[in-house]
Amino acid sequence: MPGQREVRWSQLKVGVLVIVALATLAALIFLMSGNTGGFWAGHVKLRSYFENSAGLKIGAPVNLDGVTIGNVEAIHIDASRRLTPVEVVMKINKLRAKDIRTDSKSSLEQVGVLGDTVVDISSRHANGPPVENDGELPTTETPNLQDVIQASQGTIEQLDTILGKVNTIADALSTDKGSIGALINDRTVYNKGLQTLNELQSLVDEVSNGQGSIGKLVKDDTLYDNLKKATDGLNQIVDTVNSGKGSIGKLMKDDTLYNNLNASTKSLNEILSRINEGKGSLGILAKDPEFARKLNDAVTQMDSLLQQVNNGQGTVGELFKSRETADHLNRLLDSSNDLVKAIRTDPKKYLTIRLKIF
Repeated sequence: MPGQREVRWSQLKVGVLVIVALATLAALIFLMSGNTGGFWAGHVKLRSYFENSAGLKIGAPVNLDGVTIGNVEAIHIDASRRLTPVEVVMKINKLRAKDIRTDSKSSLEQVGVLGDTVVDISSRHANGPPVENDGELPTTETPNLQDVIQASQGTIEQLDTILGKVNTIADALSTDKGSIGALINDRTVYNKGLQTLNELQSLVDEVSNGQGSIGKLVKDDTLYDNLKKATDGLNQIVDTVNSGKGSIGKLMKDDTLYNNLNASTKSLNEILSRINEGKGSLGILAKDPEFARKLNDAVTQMDSLLQQVNNGQGTVGELFKSRETADHLNRLLDSSNDLVKAIRTDPKKYLTIRLKIF
Protein backbone atom coordinates (compact mmCIF):
# COMPACT_ATOMS: atom_id res chain seq x y z
CA MET A 1 0.00 0.00 0.00
CA PRO A 2 1.37 3.41 -0.98
CA GLY A 3 1.98 5.80 1.80
CA GLN A 4 0.14 8.99 2.48
CA ARG A 5 3.10 11.01 1.26
CA GLU A 6 3.12 9.25 -2.11
CA VAL A 7 -0.65 9.86 -2.50
CA ARG A 8 -0.23 13.54 -1.85
CA TRP A 9 2.64 13.71 -4.31
CA SER A 10 0.51 12.04 -6.98
CA GLN A 11 -2.37 14.47 -6.31
CA LEU A 12 0.05 17.39 -6.57
CA LYS A 13 1.35 16.19 -9.92
CA VAL A 14 -2.21 15.76 -11.20
CA GLY A 15 -3.11 19.24 -9.98
CA VAL A 16 -0.06 20.80 -11.61
CA LEU A 17 -0.81 18.93 -14.86
CA VAL A 18 -4.43 20.20 -14.81
CA ILE A 19 -3.27 23.78 -14.15
CA VAL A 20 -0.75 23.59 -17.03
CA ALA A 21 -3.40 22.17 -19.36
CA LEU A 22 -5.87 24.92 -18.43
CA ALA A 23 -3.18 27.59 -18.97
CA THR A 24 -2.32 26.09 -22.36
CA LEU A 25 -6.01 25.97 -23.34
CA ALA A 26 -6.47 29.62 -22.29
CA ALA A 27 -3.41 30.64 -24.29
CA LEU A 28 -4.68 28.80 -27.36
CA ILE A 29 -8.12 30.37 -27.01
CA PHE A 30 -6.49 33.79 -26.63
CA LEU A 31 -4.35 33.28 -29.71
CA MET A 32 -7.27 31.96 -31.77
CA SER A 33 -9.45 34.90 -30.80
CA GLY A 34 -6.69 37.50 -31.14
CA ASN A 35 -8.30 39.15 -34.17
CA THR A 36 -11.40 40.01 -32.14
CA GLY A 37 -9.56 40.98 -28.93
CA GLY A 38 -10.11 37.76 -26.99
CA PHE A 39 -12.38 37.29 -24.03
CA TRP A 40 -10.86 40.07 -21.96
CA ALA A 41 -11.14 42.83 -24.53
CA GLY A 42 -14.22 45.01 -24.68
CA HIS A 43 -16.65 44.79 -27.59
CA VAL A 44 -18.92 47.17 -29.44
CA LYS A 45 -22.14 46.02 -31.06
CA LEU A 46 -23.06 47.43 -34.44
CA ARG A 47 -25.99 46.62 -36.69
CA SER A 48 -26.71 46.93 -40.39
CA TYR A 49 -29.82 46.16 -42.42
CA PHE A 50 -29.59 44.33 -45.73
CA GLU A 51 -31.99 43.41 -48.48
CA ASN A 52 -30.84 39.77 -48.43
CA SER A 53 -28.55 37.79 -46.14
CA ALA A 54 -26.83 36.18 -49.17
CA GLY A 55 -25.99 33.05 -47.15
CA LEU A 56 -24.43 34.93 -44.21
CA LYS A 57 -24.09 32.77 -41.07
CA ILE A 58 -23.73 33.57 -37.37
CA GLY A 59 -20.05 33.68 -36.45
CA ALA A 60 -18.98 34.85 -39.90
CA PRO A 61 -16.00 37.26 -39.88
CA VAL A 62 -16.50 41.03 -39.94
CA ASN A 63 -13.69 42.75 -41.85
CA LEU A 64 -12.59 46.39 -41.93
CA ASP A 65 -10.99 47.01 -45.32
CA GLY A 66 -10.05 43.33 -45.46
CA VAL A 67 -8.82 42.99 -41.83
CA THR A 68 -10.93 40.83 -39.45
CA ILE A 69 -12.07 42.90 -36.44
CA GLY A 70 -15.11 40.94 -35.22
CA ASN A 71 -17.82 38.39 -35.86
CA VAL A 72 -21.50 38.23 -36.70
CA GLU A 73 -23.37 37.76 -33.42
CA ALA A 74 -26.95 37.47 -34.64
CA ILE A 75 -29.12 37.64 -37.76
CA HIS A 76 -32.77 38.72 -37.44
CA ILE A 77 -35.72 39.55 -39.66
CA ASP A 78 -37.28 42.96 -38.99
CA ALA A 79 -40.66 42.96 -40.76
CA SER A 80 -41.09 46.71 -40.19
CA ARG A 81 -38.29 47.40 -42.65
CA ARG A 82 -39.71 46.22 -45.95
CA LEU A 83 -36.84 47.19 -48.19
CA THR A 84 -34.03 45.98 -45.92
CA PRO A 85 -35.58 43.44 -43.53
CA VAL A 86 -32.39 41.46 -42.67
CA GLU A 87 -30.78 42.79 -39.48
CA VAL A 88 -27.17 41.75 -38.92
CA VAL A 89 -25.75 42.33 -35.42
CA MET A 90 -21.95 42.53 -35.35
CA LYS A 91 -19.63 42.21 -32.35
CA ILE A 92 -16.57 44.40 -32.96
CA ASN A 93 -13.36 44.65 -30.95
CA LYS A 94 -13.55 47.89 -28.97
CA LEU A 95 -9.96 48.78 -29.82
CA ARG A 96 -10.69 48.42 -33.55
CA ALA A 97 -14.05 50.17 -33.37
CA LYS A 98 -12.39 53.60 -33.22
CA ASP A 99 -11.38 53.15 -36.87
CA ILE A 100 -15.04 52.80 -37.91
CA ARG A 101 -16.92 56.03 -38.64
CA THR A 102 -20.64 56.71 -38.55
CA ASP A 103 -20.65 57.12 -42.35
CA SER A 104 -18.65 53.93 -42.97
CA LYS A 105 -20.53 51.49 -45.17
CA SER A 106 -20.95 47.76 -44.70
CA SER A 107 -21.56 45.24 -47.45
CA LEU A 108 -21.85 41.48 -47.87
CA GLU A 109 -18.91 39.98 -49.75
CA GLN A 110 -18.16 36.45 -50.87
CA VAL A 111 -14.71 34.97 -50.40
CA GLY A 112 -14.12 33.63 -53.90
CA VAL A 113 -16.83 32.58 -56.33
CA LEU A 114 -18.33 29.86 -54.10
CA GLY A 115 -16.81 30.89 -50.75
CA ASP A 116 -18.49 31.91 -47.52
CA THR A 117 -20.20 35.28 -47.10
CA VAL A 118 -18.54 37.85 -44.80
CA VAL A 119 -19.37 41.39 -43.73
CA ASP A 120 -16.92 43.97 -45.09
CA ILE A 121 -16.84 47.51 -43.69
CA SER A 122 -15.27 50.27 -45.79
CA SER A 123 -14.03 53.54 -44.21
CA ARG A 124 -11.94 54.82 -47.12
CA HIS A 125 -14.30 57.70 -47.86
CA ALA A 126 -15.71 58.14 -44.33
CA ASN A 127 -15.20 61.46 -42.52
CA GLY A 128 -17.72 61.21 -39.65
CA PRO A 129 -17.06 60.69 -35.93
CA PRO A 130 -16.26 57.22 -34.50
CA VAL A 131 -19.20 54.88 -34.00
CA GLU A 132 -20.76 54.23 -30.62
CA ASN A 133 -22.11 51.04 -29.08
CA ASP A 134 -25.32 49.75 -30.72
CA GLY A 135 -24.83 52.11 -33.67
CA GLU A 136 -26.17 51.52 -37.19
CA LEU A 137 -23.96 51.48 -40.26
CA PRO A 138 -25.33 52.27 -43.72
CA THR A 139 -25.02 49.48 -46.25
CA THR A 140 -23.84 49.11 -49.78
CA GLU A 141 -25.70 46.29 -51.43
CA THR A 142 -23.57 44.11 -53.69
CA PRO A 143 -25.07 41.47 -55.98
CA ASN A 144 -24.57 37.87 -54.93
CA LEU A 145 -23.87 34.97 -57.25
CA GLN A 146 -27.55 34.26 -57.83
CA ASP A 147 -28.21 37.89 -58.75
CA VAL A 148 -25.30 37.83 -61.16
CA ILE A 149 -26.59 34.65 -62.78
CA GLN A 150 -30.11 36.08 -63.10
CA ALA A 151 -28.80 39.35 -64.50
CA SER A 152 -26.65 37.52 -67.04
CA GLN A 153 -29.48 35.24 -68.14
CA GLY A 154 -30.58 37.69 -70.85
CA THR A 155 -27.02 38.08 -72.05
CA ILE A 156 -26.63 34.31 -72.22
CA GLU A 157 -29.82 34.04 -74.28
CA GLN A 158 -28.62 36.77 -76.65
CA LEU A 159 -25.26 35.03 -76.91
CA ASP A 160 -27.01 31.78 -77.77
CA THR A 161 -28.98 33.57 -80.52
CA ILE A 162 -25.77 35.09 -81.87
CA LEU A 163 -24.06 31.69 -81.87
CA GLY A 164 -26.99 30.26 -83.81
CA LYS A 165 -26.62 32.98 -86.43
CA VAL A 166 -22.87 32.39 -86.55
CA ASN A 167 -23.50 28.68 -87.18
CA THR A 168 -25.88 29.60 -90.01
CA ILE A 169 -23.26 31.86 -91.56
CA ALA A 170 -20.60 29.16 -91.17
CA ASP A 171 -22.89 26.66 -92.93
CA ALA A 172 -23.43 29.15 -95.74
CA LEU A 173 -19.69 29.74 -96.05
CA SER A 174 -19.01 26.05 -96.29
CA THR A 175 -21.16 25.94 -99.46
CA ASP A 176 -21.18 28.14 -102.56
CA LYS A 177 -23.94 30.39 -101.23
CA GLY A 178 -23.31 34.13 -101.11
CA SER A 179 -20.32 36.16 -102.28
CA ILE A 180 -18.04 35.09 -99.43
CA GLY A 181 -19.02 31.45 -99.87
CA ALA A 182 -18.23 31.65 -103.57
CA LEU A 183 -14.97 33.44 -102.76
CA ILE A 184 -13.94 30.61 -100.40
CA ASN A 185 -15.17 27.61 -102.37
CA ASP A 186 -14.93 28.74 -106.02
CA ARG A 187 -11.69 27.63 -107.71
CA THR A 188 -11.99 30.43 -110.28
CA VAL A 189 -11.16 33.10 -107.72
CA TYR A 190 -8.07 31.16 -106.64
CA ASN A 191 -6.94 30.79 -110.26
CA LYS A 192 -7.38 34.50 -110.92
CA GLY A 193 -5.46 35.35 -107.77
CA LEU A 194 -2.67 32.99 -108.77
CA GLN A 195 -2.58 34.56 -112.25
CA THR A 196 -2.36 38.02 -110.72
CA LEU A 197 0.52 36.92 -108.49
CA ASN A 198 2.34 35.46 -111.52
CA GLU A 199 1.92 38.71 -113.45
CA LEU A 200 3.14 40.67 -110.43
CA GLN A 201 6.17 38.37 -110.17
CA SER A 202 6.86 38.89 -113.88
CA LEU A 203 6.68 42.65 -113.39
CA VAL A 204 9.10 42.43 -110.47
CA ASP A 205 11.50 40.36 -112.60
CA GLU A 206 11.41 42.97 -115.39
CA VAL A 207 12.13 45.74 -112.91
CA SER A 208 14.98 43.69 -111.42
CA ASN A 209 16.43 43.20 -114.92
CA GLY A 210 16.29 46.94 -115.65
CA GLN A 211 13.53 46.72 -118.25
CA GLY A 212 10.99 49.49 -118.71
CA SER A 213 10.99 52.97 -117.20
CA ILE A 214 10.83 51.76 -113.60
CA GLY A 215 13.53 49.19 -114.28
CA LYS A 216 15.84 51.84 -115.73
CA LEU A 217 15.06 54.09 -112.81
CA VAL A 218 16.14 51.30 -110.44
CA LYS A 219 19.11 49.88 -112.38
CA ASP A 220 20.43 52.70 -114.60
CA ASP A 221 22.98 55.06 -113.01
CA THR A 222 22.31 57.89 -115.47
CA LEU A 223 19.72 59.56 -113.30
CA TYR A 224 22.05 59.30 -110.29
CA ASP A 225 24.92 60.81 -112.29
CA ASN A 226 22.73 63.67 -113.53
CA LEU A 227 21.53 64.37 -110.02
CA LYS A 228 25.12 64.29 -108.77
CA LYS A 229 26.19 66.75 -111.47
CA ALA A 230 23.29 69.04 -110.63
CA THR A 231 24.20 68.83 -106.94
CA ASP A 232 27.85 69.63 -107.72
CA GLY A 233 26.78 72.63 -109.80
CA LEU A 234 24.53 73.82 -107.02
CA ASN A 235 27.38 73.46 -104.55
CA GLN A 236 29.61 75.57 -106.81
CA ILE A 237 26.96 78.27 -106.97
CA VAL A 238 26.63 78.22 -103.18
CA ASP A 239 30.43 78.45 -102.81
CA THR A 240 30.52 81.37 -105.24
CA VAL A 241 27.79 83.16 -103.30
CA ASN A 242 29.55 82.46 -99.98
CA SER A 243 32.82 83.85 -101.36
CA GLY A 244 31.08 87.11 -102.36
CA LYS A 245 31.49 86.66 -106.10
CA GLY A 246 28.85 87.64 -108.64
CA SER A 247 25.79 89.84 -108.13
CA ILE A 248 24.13 87.60 -105.57
CA GLY A 249 27.42 87.11 -103.74
CA LYS A 250 28.02 90.85 -103.54
CA LEU A 251 24.43 91.35 -102.48
CA MET A 252 24.92 88.93 -99.57
CA LYS A 253 28.56 89.72 -98.63
CA ASP A 254 29.21 93.36 -99.60
CA ASP A 255 28.21 95.92 -96.96
CA THR A 256 27.90 98.73 -99.51
CA LEU A 257 24.26 97.96 -100.27
CA TYR A 258 23.47 97.82 -96.56
CA ASN A 259 25.26 101.11 -95.94
CA ASN A 260 23.47 102.75 -98.87
CA LEU A 261 20.12 101.47 -97.63
CA ASN A 262 20.94 102.65 -94.11
CA ALA A 263 21.95 106.11 -95.41
CA SER A 264 18.79 106.28 -97.55
CA THR A 265 16.69 105.31 -94.54
CA LYS A 266 18.31 108.05 -92.43
CA SER A 267 17.72 110.62 -95.19
CA LEU A 268 14.12 109.50 -95.53
CA ASN A 269 13.67 109.78 -91.75
CA GLU A 270 15.09 113.34 -91.85
CA ILE A 271 12.73 114.27 -94.68
CA LEU A 272 9.77 112.81 -92.81
CA SER A 273 10.83 114.65 -89.66
CA ARG A 274 11.01 117.98 -91.56
CA ILE A 275 7.62 117.31 -93.10
CA ASN A 276 6.19 116.44 -89.69
CA GLU A 277 7.66 119.70 -88.29
CA GLY A 278 6.09 121.72 -91.13
CA LYS A 279 9.37 122.69 -92.78
CA GLY A 280 9.85 123.02 -96.53
CA SER A 281 7.22 122.89 -99.25
CA LEU A 282 6.03 119.42 -98.36
CA GLY A 283 5.94 120.35 -94.66
CA ILE A 284 3.83 123.41 -95.40
CA LEU A 285 1.66 121.32 -97.69
CA ALA A 286 1.13 118.76 -94.89
CA LYS A 287 0.86 121.11 -91.90
CA ASP A 288 -0.41 124.56 -93.12
CA PRO A 289 -4.24 124.63 -92.86
CA GLU A 290 -4.40 127.84 -94.98
CA PHE A 291 -2.63 126.10 -97.84
CA ALA A 292 -4.93 123.14 -97.46
CA ARG A 293 -7.95 125.46 -97.57
CA LYS A 294 -6.63 127.16 -100.73
CA LEU A 295 -5.94 123.79 -102.31
CA ASN A 296 -9.46 122.69 -101.41
CA ASP A 297 -10.88 125.90 -102.95
CA ALA A 298 -8.82 125.36 -106.10
CA VAL A 299 -10.03 121.76 -106.37
CA THR A 300 -13.61 122.94 -105.81
CA GLN A 301 -13.30 125.60 -108.54
CA MET A 302 -11.72 123.09 -110.90
CA ASP A 303 -14.60 120.71 -110.21
CA SER A 304 -17.11 123.54 -110.92
CA LEU A 305 -15.29 124.40 -114.15
CA LEU A 306 -15.32 120.79 -115.26
CA GLN A 307 -19.03 120.55 -114.49
CA GLN A 308 -19.67 123.67 -116.64
CA VAL A 309 -17.61 122.17 -119.45
CA ASN A 310 -19.50 118.88 -119.09
CA ASN A 311 -22.81 120.81 -119.21
CA GLY A 312 -21.73 122.68 -122.40
CA GLN A 313 -21.47 126.08 -120.72
CA GLY A 314 -18.89 128.65 -121.89
CA THR A 315 -16.59 128.56 -124.91
CA VAL A 316 -14.77 125.40 -123.88
CA GLY A 317 -18.07 123.73 -122.98
CA GLU A 318 -19.57 124.60 -126.38
CA LEU A 319 -16.36 123.39 -128.01
CA PHE A 320 -16.79 120.01 -126.31
CA LYS A 321 -20.60 119.73 -126.45
CA SER A 322 -21.81 121.79 -129.52
CA ARG A 323 -22.02 119.72 -132.69
CA GLU A 324 -22.10 122.88 -134.83
CA THR A 325 -18.83 124.17 -133.40
CA ALA A 326 -17.24 120.79 -134.03
CA ASP A 327 -18.47 120.86 -137.63
CA HIS A 328 -17.08 124.39 -138.16
CA LEU A 329 -13.80 123.30 -136.69
CA ASN A 330 -13.72 120.25 -138.98
CA ARG A 331 -14.47 122.41 -142.04
CA LEU A 332 -11.74 124.83 -140.97
CA LEU A 333 -9.28 122.00 -140.66
CA ASP A 334 -10.33 120.63 -144.08
CA SER A 335 -9.89 124.09 -145.68
CA SER A 336 -6.49 124.43 -144.02
CA ASN A 337 -5.47 121.06 -145.39
CA ASP A 338 -6.67 122.02 -148.90
CA LEU A 339 -4.73 125.28 -148.70
CA VAL A 340 -1.57 123.49 -147.64
CA LYS A 341 -1.96 121.01 -150.48
CA ALA A 342 -2.49 123.84 -153.00
CA ILE A 343 0.60 125.70 -151.75
CA ARG A 344 2.66 122.55 -152.05
CA THR A 345 1.33 121.98 -155.59
CA ASP A 346 1.88 125.53 -156.95
CA PRO A 347 3.92 127.53 -154.45
CA LYS A 348 4.60 130.34 -156.97
CA LYS A 349 0.96 131.14 -157.19
CA TYR A 350 0.68 131.86 -153.47
CA LEU A 351 4.21 132.76 -152.49
CA THR A 352 5.06 135.70 -154.84
CA ILE A 353 7.44 138.33 -153.46
CA ARG A 354 7.23 141.78 -155.01
CA LEU A 355 9.85 144.45 -154.35
CA LYS A 356 9.13 148.07 -155.14
CA ILE A 357 11.91 150.59 -155.25
CA PHE A 358 11.06 154.18 -154.79
